[in-house]
Formats: sequence, structure tokens, C-alpha cells
Amino acid sequence: MQSSKKHSYRLSRKKSEILVGYGFISIPMALFLFLSVGIFFYAIYISTYDWGLIGPTENVGLDNYRRALSDPIFLKAIRNSLKYALLVVPIQSALGLFLALLVNSKIKGSKFFRSAFYFPSIASSAAITTLFIFLMAPDGVFNGMLKFFGVDVSNLFNQGAWLSDSRTALYSIIGLNAWTTSGTMMLFYLANLQTVDSQYREAAITDGASRRQVFWYITMPLLKPAHFFVVTTGMIGALQLYDQAILAGGADGSPDYSLMTMVLYIYNACFRKFEFGYASAIGVILFVIIFSLTILQKFIFGSSAWRGEN
Repeated sequence: MQSSKKHSYRLSRKKSEILVGYGFISIPMALFLFLSVGIFFYAIYISTYDWGLIGPTENVGLDNYRRALSDPIFLKAIRNSLKYALLVVPIQSALGLFLALLVNSKIKGSKFFRSAFYFPSIASSAAITTLFIFLMAPDGVFNGMLKFFGVDVSNLFNQGAWLSDSRTALYSIIGLNAWTTSGTMMLFYLANLQTVDSQYREAAITDGASRRQVFWYITMPLLKPAHFFVVTTGMIGALQLYDQAILAGGADGSPDYSLMTMVLYIYNACFRKFEFGYASAIGVILFVIIFSLTILQKFIFGSSAWRGEN
């Protein structure tokens, strides 16, 4: 009798603890469902209307999507965003992996280098971009270094105005962001490297494998979950490029729309033209692109990377 009372008391206490736990997560989950999932479906609803400052005027169906896909500026924004993502993600991932391998090795001052490599990732992107604009100016430090090594800057890309020439503006931003985001990718790789069992590497070395073989045939396959996470998060962030583009090229994505991205295009449609229905349609298109690329990466890296397995 006494034991049954204790058992029922434990069950009731366990149920109350479960209810308290669900109570704690209910508010953030409700906010997530409203601010993320709910807002997304509301954006789909808005995208089917001619929606301005005074609200909806008429239901236009899929006209906003047709208008977007027939706008040459928006199509260029898609090309710029995809080009930027396809170039910056491999660079920042490779650089992040290299830095992770460097600070994970037993070298003197590894903790200092870990902090130093990560510092650009936590610094203000607006401040870094503003400084970068001055460094890349025709009379800036970068061109000064080129002149020091004997490069004739006056014959280079609009006299060395890297951010004022449509041929080099986007590539300059790629170089900037590959450097600033590599520290974050380094931490992701470093966390995964420290979970890899060293017995695999030691066994391979005992069998006569070289360091290069250990890296390509042992370390790289075991880092598959990290590769998937780094590439996926990097791709999502790259396709949402906004702050560096508007600071370097203005709201028009100058020069010649070379810095016009999908998010910057949404900003122009929403906050400059107040075409909220049209901007929502662009946002839905951006979501479809990001979601499709994420699913594609899932198949590239395999189901084990999706589940976080080595």
C-alpha cells in the first residue's frame, strides 16, 4: 500500500514537471509559429494582392510573380545573389576548415589565434564595410600596395576604383565577406574536429598513411556533418546579402546593378516604392530558392550528414 502511494506520487510529480517544461517552451514556440511560420503564410496571402500603404486594393493573383520574373533588374539580382553564394561559400568554407585545422593543432598560442581569427565575425559589418570602402578607394591602401609592387593601377578597372566598377564590385564584396565569415566557419569545423576520435588517425598513421592521406580519407569523411552545416548556413546567409551591398553600392546596387541582390531588391520594393504585395512575392521566391538549394545540399551530402552522423 505504501509503495503504491509512493509510485503514484512519483508519477504525479513527473507529470507536473513535464507540464512545467511544456509551459516554459510554449511561449517561445508560439512566438516562433507566429513570427516565422504564420508570417510566411501571411506573406503568401499578401503577394496575391496589389498591396500599398492604404492596404489591399485588388486581388491580382500571380501577377506579382509574373512581374518579378519578367523584370530584368530582378533577374540580375538573382544572378548576382547566386554568383555571390556559389563563390563565397566554397571560399569561406575552405578558409574556415584551414583555420580550424591550424588552431586545432598543438601550436603555441593557438587560443590567441582562435580569438583573432574569430574577431572579424563579431565586429560590426557596417563598420568593417565602411573601412573596406576606404581601403579599396582609388587612392586607398590596397592600390598603394599594388603600386609598391609595381602594378600600374591607372590601367586597372576604372583606374583602380574597385567598388565603382561593375566588373569588380561584386568580387570585392566576395573577398570582404569570405574573410569576415571564415571565423564563424572555423568555429563550426573546430567543434566537429574535437569530436573526431583520434584513434582513426593514429591507426592510419600506424599503417603507414601520410598526413595528406589521413586528411583526405579519414578527416574529411568524418567531417561530413560539419560540411553540410557550414555549406547550408553559408548558402542561406549568402543569398540574404544586404548590408554590404547597400553600403558599397547604395539602394540602387550601383554600379550598373552589379551589387543588386534579392534582399536589396525587396528593400527597394517595400520601403522605397511601398509595394508590399510585390515585395512579398519576391520574398516567397527567395524562400523557394533557399529551400530548394538546402534540399539539394541534403542529397549531395547524404542522409547521414542531415542527421548529424559521422
